[in-house]
Amino acid sequence: MAKLLNHGVVEIIGPIRQELLSGIRKQLQFERVREYLRRFPDLQITTDDYEQAASFYNRCRSKGIQGSATDFLVCAVATRNDLVIFTDDRDFVNYSKMVPIRLYPFQKIG
Repeated sequence: MAKLLNHGVVEIIGPIRQELLSGIRKQLQFERVREYLRRFPDLQITTDDYEQAASFYNRCRSKGIQGSATDFLVCAVATRNDLVIFTDDRDFVNYSKMVPIRLYPFQKIG
């Protein structure tokens, strides 16, 4: 992730910014991460993105694949902007079987 950030190839949407910041308990750490993330403006989310996210949700749900509204919004925005999704959330592997997303190859350390 550090390489991607340093090369300036990272995009973010508001719901992901909120998710990243929501888990930080210490105020000082929260402020540091918030300031760091402010270097990356949020991609605009459109009405079409919300509608596509709902379509992706319905398609996956019909095949027994569960996911959150935010996950499918990420998929929709990434699809519209031709972006690769960087995540260690294995749910996205399941989504990729049903929706046209691309995932960044991720390797856990340790």
